[in-house]
Amino acid sequence: MSKALKIAGLFLGLLFSSAAFAGDGCYLCGSGSDNNIKQCKYHGSDTQDQRKNCKNSGCKISGTASCSSAANVKVIDPN
Repeated sequence: MSKALKIAGLFLGLLFSSAAFAGDGCYLCGSGSDNNIKQCKYHGSDTQDQRKNCKNSGCKISGTASCSSAANVKVIDPN
C-alpha cells in the first residue's frame, strides 16, 4: 500500500471518528423557564446560536445534559 493511500485512510478514519462524537444534547432549563420547560434540545455542537434559540424559546439555561426521554420531562426543540 502506498504511503499516500495510508495517509488518506488515516485522515478518513479520524474524520469519521470525530463526527461520531459530535451529537445532539440538551440544555437544562432552570427555575423561571416558560411553560414548565425542563430541557431544550440543541443539534451538533453547543454554540452561542444554539443557546440563543433556546433562550428565545423561554429556557433559562442552567447547564447541559443528554436529552431525557421520560414522559414527565418537557423537552422543546426550537430548531
